Formats: sequence, C-alpha cells, structure tokens
Amino acid sequence: MTSRWRIPVAALALALGCLTAAVGPADASQSAHGAAAQPTVGTIHPRGVPAGFNPGGATNSVPGALAKRAGTVRNAIATRNWSGYVSTGANGSYTGVSAQWRQSGLNCTDPNSVQYVSFWVGLDGFNGSSVEQTGTLGICDGTTPLYYAWYEMYPAPPVYYNVTVGPGNIMYGAVIYDGNDNYTLNLSLVNGNPFSESVTVNQPGLARSSAEVITEAPSISTGIAPLASFSPAWYRTAFANGAQFNVLNPTPLVIADAAGNLQDTTSSMNTGNSGFINTWISSS
Repeated sequence: MTSRWRIPVAALALALGCLTAAVGPADASQSAHGAAAQPTVGTIHPRGVPAGFNPGGATNSVPGALAKRAGTVRNAIATRNWSGYVSTGANGSYTGVSAQWRQSGLNCTDPNSVQYVSFWVGLDGFNGSSVEQTGTLGICDGTTPLYYAWYEMYPAPPVYYNVTVGPGNIMYGAVIYDGNDNYTLNLSLVNGNPFSESVTVNQPGLARSSAEVITEAPSISTGIAPLASFSPAWYRTAFANGAQFNVLNPTPLVIADAAGNLQDTTSSMNTGNSGFINTWISSS
C-alpha cells in the first residue's frame, strides 16, 4: 500500500533543500505578533474539545525514563505526550520539516470516555515552549470517532480547518521557515477527496532548535488527555532541512505515563524512506 503514496510538489522542494521559499500565500496584513493569513476554507470548533485543549504543544518529559519494552526501538526516550522522532540542534538549526502519514483509524469502545490522539510535523517544542506545527486530530467522543485537520503556533490556540479527514487518508504536512520570521504551514490530503491548505505566520524570536514527526497524546487544562486507541500510525518520506530524516541521527520517542509505563511504541526508522510506525498500547 505504501508504495502508492504520492509526494506533493512541496515535498520535492524540501528534498532539494529549497526551504527558504515561501510555499503558501503571505498576507500583507500580518503583524510581527503572529497574525496568520486566512485559510482558503472556513474554520470550525471540533465536537468533543474542552476548554484548554491543545492537539499539539511542547513535549512533557518523564525524567530518566527509557523504553525497555520488546518491539520498541532501543534507547527511545519516554515522554508523557510525544512519540515518533525528533532531530535537535542549536538555535537556528532548522528551516523546514515535512512528512507523509496514513491517517489512523480509531477504536472507540468506551461510551463514558473522551480520548484523543494527534499526528503532526513541526519545528521546536522539544527544548522550548513554542511549537510551529500542523497535522490531524482523532477524537473518541464516547464510541464515536471524529477526525479533524489543524495548525498551531503554540502556545497560541489551534485553528481547525473545515475539511473532511478520515481513516486511510494519506496526509502531507510541512512547516517551512523563510529567513524573515515567516513560517508557512502546509497540510494536504493527497488521496480520496484531496485538499491543500497553507497558512503563513510572521513571528520573530523562535528558536528553531528541533524538527519532529510526532504522534501525540494531546493536553487539556488538567494535564495529558487519555490517548485514544489508534490503528498503527505509518509515517514516511520525512525530511528536515532538505535531508532525509534518518541521516540526521534523530532521537526516537515513546509515550508513557508518569510512572514510565508505555502507552505506545515507536519502530526503528527505515533508512530507505525515513519511515516508521507508532503502535498504540494503552490509553492511560
């Protein structure tokens, strides 16, 4: 199945290192305080999203915890909310990140629970409190699965696109810095009923010290939300700074609870296409 995935033109630009070009339309009315160009479609407020909810955000660590479970790549770092891969460096090290993923289906079985999972690409958030990111969100609202597309300049609130996303969709996300404090966040569905959304935000002073491809347990006002049961999350064609992710010696991450018990696993990264798989274990 994965051999049929198509790579959008923007992904080819990343692979060639053309990361300084603004891919999305800039809005002349943007300010230096993070005002964003308007999406080409309307935005919505998702069902099942409480106050203080964030589909993305900075990593929340489990101090000293390392994954030691069979099926998890060796020496993965356990965090409370991120799994996948992150590449880190000094401030200013990263100018772009992109990846494709297959939208995971949800297994929603508890009628009395609301659970969440996000899939995204982004810059920052591993060593600091800001994140520039775009991706998809799955919600188990009781036994009803819901799916959304979004972007976020965390800690600013997320914005949800009024588009249709579902299990099996092949998504493409990219975040690109142009050298002039502009961040372009691209999100596309490349099969089914395709869409392509691009927003450019002007925001100075961000670190650009990490690039990541992440499955996340989102946060709510009281802490980390229950992680929805998701079918294996497949990522591939991950790039950062125009290079395949695997050549950047990225760090694998897994989600764990506060005691270090794993909630998902991360596979080793394929050296041919920088692909990997996140597999759900537990909601809490």
